[in-house]
Amino acid sequence: MTESSAKAHRTVGRVTSILECVARQPGMRLHELSVALDAPKSSVFGLVKGLVSTGYLVEADGAYRLGPALGNLLTGGLPGIATAARPALEELRRRFGETVMLGAAVGDSLIYVDAVESEQPIRYSAPLRTRRPLYPPSAGKIFLAYWSARRREAYLKSVLPDAERVRAAMDELDTVRAEGVALNRGETLPDVSAAARPILVDGEVVAAIAVAGPTTRISGRLPEIGDALAGITAAVVKRWEAARQG
Repeated sequence: MTESSAKAHRTVGRVTSILECVARQPGMRLHELSVALDAPKSSVFGLVKGLVSTGYLVEADGAYRLGPALGNLLTGGLPGIATAARPALEELRRRFGETVMLGAAVGDSLIYVDAVESEQPIRYSAPLRTRRPLYPPSAGKIFLAYWSARRREAYLKSVLPDAERVRAAMDELDTVRAEGVALNRGETLPDVSAAARPILVDGEVVAAIAVAGPTTRISGRLPEIGDALAGITAAVVKRWEAARQG
């Protein structure tokens, strides 16, 4: 199977939706999951029982929570990167006074796994662990920039309306890859702009840090924020490597 030929699968989609629902709302019951998935109880029941039997869910009095398999079996990649990044998020908020987020790519989606919100009355607030498109958020652009050209183009064709927009986005992502910084000037929300850089380990993007705020307040500071992020992300990698060795 090529990178660009992945297709949605109903059963896989239902299984991942069950896990995501329970992650957002621990203690969900069968009928709630059935409603959330818009699927028959009988179908959801079989999937839930399978997830319980393999340790991905645990059941108590008819309520479901995430099970130990998720932590014990699926900790591949770089455990601890969020802990290593937390001081960087706080430092960036102190320096710029805006909301700072740590983003991860999950399939074809962007998820913010941690955030330190601005303390200003008018600020950007990003829900955690909620799927959002990779394009055009600045953190999402970071991940896309490091994908192969074929995979990137296939994704962009699925979210952009025409070939001209796809070509422009492809050129933009080439620039992001070359310069190491992605900007979003009101593309997702007109009133919000952001800058992001990757956390790179052995040439692989394991996360991205983004600083976002009201466009009227942050737009002129995006180049400065991008420059600051370069040193910050490098420091995160050093902190993570030291924790691993220590």
